Amino acid sequence: MAGTDMARFVGYKVDASDGHIGKIDRHSEYVGRQFIVVDTGPWIFGRHVVVPASLVARVDEENETVHLSASRDQVKHSPEFESGRYEDDVALLQVIERYYADGHT
Repeated sequence: MAGTDMARFVGYKVDASDGHIGKIDRHSEYVGRQFIVVDTGPWIFGRHVVVPASLVARVDEENETVHLSASRDQVKHSPEFESGRYEDDVALLQVIERYYADGHT
């Protein structure tokens, strides 16, 4: 989904490759990198995870659903979002990218 403005999908449902995981809570962009923050809602109460926008396989605008190319388990173990930390911390953004690049997808 390179070049897509992911901010317009805030509020959309999010489905992993094997089922529903939550909704997009916010979008973050830093130095050419885009991430979505997924509120895992009732699936994992109180958890927000950071997912690179590059894992968005497709967007179903009619049903307001974003489909990821990652499984529920992969998302479950992804780095947790901490408000204020990711917007300006390149090292933390790289940890997130490495998590998905190192065989977690």
